[in-house]
Amino acid sequence: MASTESILKGKYPAKAHVKNVVEYMKKKNPDVGGVLYLEGQKTHMIEDNDGEAPFRQRRYFYYLTGCELPDSYYTYDIATEKSTLFIPPIEPDSVIWSGLPLSEEEALSLYDVDDVQTTKEINASLAHTRATSSVWAIANQVSDHITFLEFNKKDFALLKEAIEECRVVKDEYEVALIKKANAISTIAHTEVLKKVKSATNERELEAAFIERCIANWAREQAYHSIVASGTAAATLHYVKNYEPLAGKLNLLLDAGGEFNCYAADITRTFPINGKFSPESRAVYDIVLQMQHVCTNMLKAGAVWDTIHLTAHEIAIEGLLKLGILQGDKEDILKTRTSVAFFPHGLGHYLGMDTHDTGGHPNYEDKDSMFRYLRVRGQVPAGSVITVEPGIYFCRFIIEPYLRDPVHAQYINFEVLNKYWEVGGVRIEDNILVTESGYENLTTAVKDVAEMEKIINGS
Repeated sequence: MASTESILKGKYPAKAHVKNVVEYMKKKNPDVGGVLYLEGQKTHMIEDNDGEAPFRQRRYFYYLTGCELPDSYYTYDIATEKSTLFIPPIEPDSVIWSGLPLSEEEALSLYDVDDVQTTKEINASLAHTRATSSVWAIANQVSDHITFLEFNKKDFALLKEAIEECRVVKDEYEVALIKKANAISTIAHTEVLKKVKSATNERELEAAFIERCIANWAREQAYHSIVASGTAAATLHYVKNYEPLAGKLNLLLDAGGEFNCYAADITRTFPINGKFSPESRAVYDIVLQMQHVCTNMLKAGAVWDTIHLTAHEIAIEGLLKLGILQGDKEDILKTRTSVAFFPHGLGHYLGMDTHDTGGHPNYEDKDSMFRYLRVRGQVPAGSVITVEPGIYFCRFIIEPYLRDPVHAQYINFEVLNKYWEVGGVRIEDNILVTESGYENLTTAVKDVAEMEKIINGS
């Protein structure tokens, strides 16, 4: 099997992606023909300022081009299978500030397209192809100066759907990008383990994580890091990252770097002082078991809803052993009381977006156990999915359950009181689904002895 680095020496497989997208479109509509049209993200200025806002390439555009340049365009003639990338021309006034931009010749050597022109040619090119009668674009992603007036048919829905569905199954190159993002993020996670015992504030640890990512070629973060100490770990998408660490038991670090537009999404929970408290260790072991069992259920065709349900069953068994829950396991499952402690979905697809496309969630689901499950149904081979079970002690979420007789009968309040300071425990890996099983793309340490060894510098 080729190494990650050798795979990434090649071009991003944009032509293969567009063929898959067109194939999907033709299955939905056999009459699909004409031209696909996409625009990259524009350069935007910070409001009331002459500086540029941080740039993030549109993922639909990147999927069919592999091009990270702002202010670019793309067309694909379905009949001739010709792809054309349009990049900004040289603007002499900007060269003094920004240097020379990429030339057409350089872009053609970098990107997996058939032709490269400047953006000055885009309207003329579209005019030349209008005899094909149909154009497929994405709603609200067409510039005002682009006109499709002579196209007989204009569709702004199917192309977006096709790209979203095709993105679910990753090719070898995409998997290599996610592996690379994971490898860099693992270095950063390890750095936080090394620093947590001597740090005084969450912000120091966020800085350490980002520094290691940037130093190892992941300049962008896949998402805003969650650096949650103590009871803040019970907040699923905690954003402060500036609270002091003194007197707190654990740190939950949910953070991942982005490499060439592809994300890692890794969560680890560990003791700030280098040794788990008995309560923290007990909860950690339950969550680790949840992850282990659920990961081993993965293979092509596995039903994610069933795996998520299994995670709840293991959580209930573990919380019953600790005495936090009481009563019959099946009754607890039926009343959904475990949702008080595990309120989110087991995971989501991962790719160019942290919460990647194609999961078909149903946020209107009346069943609280499945309402926030971001993937529903079977998972295909080639998909990358996070497995991130957690158990949390969030007063805001749990206290209404304690006031509800339906749920309160299954919760032992006296035992629960011993666990509030644990905050929350989540463990998250990025898993490639294969025909017969899975491959774990995440290598960040999660073994308790190993984590404590690193924290203590021994």
